[in-house]
Amino acid sequence: MEAYLDNSATTMAHKEVAEMCVKVMTEDYGNPSSLHHKGVVAEDYIKKAKEAIAKTIRAEAREIFFTSGGTESDNMAIIGVARACNRSGKHLITTTVEHPAVLETMKYLEKEGFEVTYLGVDENGQISLEELKNAIRPDTTLVSIMMVNNEIGALEPIEEAGKLIKEVNPKTLFHVDAVQGYGKVMINVRNMKIDLMSVSGHKIHGPKGIGILYIKNGTKIVPINYGGGQQKGMRSGTENVPGIAGIGLAAEKAYADFENDINRLYELKEYFIKTASEKLTDISFNGLTGRDSAPHIISMSVSGVRAEVLLHALEEKKIYVSSGSACASNNPHVSATLKGIGVDESLLDSTIRISMSTYTTKDELDYTIDSLCDIVGLLRRFSRR
Repeated sequence: MEAYLDNSATTMAHKEVAEMCVKVMTEDYGNPSSLHHKGVVAEDYIKKAKEAIAKTIRAEAREIFFTSGGTESDNMAIIGVARACNRSGKHLITTTVEHPAVLETMKYLEKEGFEVTYLGVDENGQISLEELKNAIRPDTTLVSIMMVNNEIGALEPIEEAGKLIKEVNPKTLFHVDAVQGYGKVMINVRNMKIDLMSVSGHKIHGPKGIGILYIKNGTKIVPINYGGGQQKGMRSGTENVPGIAGIGLAAEKAYADFENDINRLYELKEYFIKTASEKLTDISFNGLTGRDSAPHIISMSVSGVRAEVLLHALEEKKIYVSSGSACASNNPHVSATLKGIGVDESLLDSTIRISMSTYTTKDELDYTIDSLCDIVGLLRRFSRR
């Protein structure tokens, strides 16, 4: 049996999405900038994808832009706004637990002369709205907060934060990294007061190499790359039409039966936590674990066992999990998220992330728990020697 439980790193593409991409690459392969029929057909795929995606977040099609993925979307939003608004202020706000695509971009801007305030989180991984309120200044041009934490599944108070930002300083723009939230949370960009939002295709059973950046119409932003002027000059370069068609279909499917899909994920999450807690000793789960957390992410600390060793032991049984954010897993580091929520120092290197998808089954979870029961005791005995 195989159990793929690393869906926050990447998901398997829906079969229909893969078929759509192949069709565009092999049949409707025109350049959307071309004026002939093949170009018009390609342009139509882009138009339909924009409309489908916009509908899922209550936006307008003209507010949807395509990128190479979540990292580029984050970079475009943060750098583009910072540069566009630098005359009115050079103060930015984010959190200490953001994805490196945001944190490294903020570090880059600090070297360029911008000032960044980093908000801490509580034991559940959530920011304090009071701290956010106190951090906003007249020269604050952008606040960037993730919707769902990629390591522990914490849900940030995005709607409350958006309204607060606009109350304190209506000119401050609000960017949300929704890479782990899109498809798992109902999103209304108008109600949430979101000005810019990043999404990645391969997290929602779409293709890799394609992302979305929602930019509210009228937002002050400049491009960070230049060329042929595609996508209204915001993101030059020939559009990745197969990827765009694929992410458009994946987005539709992500919200087609949303309530049933999310309820099923929560049931699986609750089942895993309950069963693992009954069968395994000296384990703990980080952050909130109920329906006030994301439905697909479980952060589990296993006392006395190094995460990397456990990961590879599970891999031998064809069980695939992560020791944290896969995007940074090649760079050994202490998790800022786990430190931020107060995880005991002895467990910082003993934490794995289990992340599920629409394709995850109860049988996979049972197989994983049974395998953990076999592996953990053995590894603990070896570690004591």
